Amino acid sequence: MYYYTIASPQAIILSKTIYNILLMSLLSMLALLVYLLFFNNTIGDPLFYFLSVLLGAISFSTVFTMISAIASKAGNNGTLMSILSFPVIIPVILMLIHLSKDAMDGLERTSQTWQNIGALCAVNVIVLATSLLLFPYLWRD
Repeated sequence: MYYYTIASPQAIILSKTIYNILLMSLLSMLALLVYLLFFNNTIGDPLFYFLSVLLGAISFSTVFTMISAIASKAGNNGTLMSILSFPVIIPVILMLIHLSKDAMDGLERTSQTWQNIGALCAVNVIVLATSLLLFPYLWRD
């Protein structure tokens, strides 16, 4: 009840999303550093690989924040969260696989690469907009 009086539902979901983006980005960058230190894989385009890891972290955090908010109002069932996130996360994973493979191989950045980056950004915007529109209804119940 205390949160109802001090913050709007949009502020709550936006703050959770920003926190999860920062946390996931930090953990992804730490994992990337450990990966680069312990494995002798050469990355063809390190900047582009860094960008794909960062986009992946942002995508995972926005999708799972929205899905966890929905699942928490349905009894906080972990199975429900995995079922709801499956159709959204599979295309994101496929795009990230293509991006990271191109970066590891050091291939040129083609129009398909930029379309994948644009699609990932579009998915993030759509998920964020959907969570901002949907969360106030979940918040009231």
